[in-house]
Amino acid sequence: MDETRAVYVRGLRKNYGGRTAVDGVDLDVEAGQIVGLIGSNGAGKTTTVECVQGLRRPDSGMLRIFGLDPHGQYERVRALIGSQLQDSALPDRLRVAEAVSLFGGGDGDGLLETFGLAARRRSAFASLSGGERQRLFLVLALLNRPRLVILDELTQGLDPMARRTVWAAVDRLRQDGIAVLLVTHELDDAQALCDRIVVMNAGRVVDSGSPAELVERHGRRATIGFTVPVGSGWSCGRLAGLPGVDDVELAGDRVTVRGDRGAIAHVGAALVDGGWVPSDLSVQVPTLEDALLSLLQDTDPGAARAARESESESDDLVGALR
Repeated sequence: MDETRAVYVRGLRKNYGGRTAVDGVDLDVEAGQIVGLIGSNGAGKTTTVECVQGLRRPDSGMLRIFGLDPHGQYERVRALIGSQLQDSALPDRLRVAEAVSLFGGGDGDGLLETFGLAARRRSAFASLSGGERQRLFLVLALLNRPRLVILDELTQGLDPMARRTVWAAVDRLRQDGIAVLLVTHELDDAQALCDRIVVMNAGRVVDSGSPAELVERHGRRATIGFTVPVGSGWSCGRLAGLPGVDDVELAGDRVTVRGDRGAIAHVGAALVDGGWVPSDLSVQVPTLEDALLSLLQDTDPGAARAARESESESDDLVGALR
């Protein structure tokens, strides 16, 4: 067993009564790597993470954290892991500095400074905003200098500036060789931070790869659109044979070109070479959200349909992907 590998999971299974929560999951996280765990409702993410932490015993499969059994060697494993969980809470009257001291001290002052909480050292937990509480829990997760950090909904409730502060801090963990397992439905977090994303659905891993690889495999085609001058005699054939172009459609004076991401450059070059750049040129590229919705549709049409229906209600990855 490779003792330098932060997380090694093979064939993980867990049932609750007659319901299978995790069905043969494999998962790897290397030191200095950030891996995102994303999936639909009831996909098995929480159960998987609880098993990794030694908080829940699987029915079968192998689990090792830096070569250690998280159940048979729980105390040793616990000393290697820092956790920031979405539903964490502290006593209302507990002050920030007291919480740091209670959880082990460490480089508490430095971490509070890093996460913008130094001025709140004497503040009670109840007086903190949602974003400040989230940052405090991240500080507490890092106090014992863990080799593996598990983060659940890392930036929930943070404003854009605080979110980027947290991103920078997590990126430094990677640079320091610390492994990070990020459970999130915030695709901005996954896109900005993750070396690899593992997508779960119905208790199984349905695909994994870098954000770019998932977009390439499952994202919709790129779309380029522009308007041609009336009476110009413009022909779709001018672009139809370009590399990466799948089809060209002319409806009235509006041209729509569909193809892979490489088609964008070829279409733009062809327009420039022809001496004309449309003033209303628009480009739509496939996103990570497109890729995950498509992947869900392939593996669970019902989840994908629910995702599309709620997409207009949220700018985050829709509830069906949580």
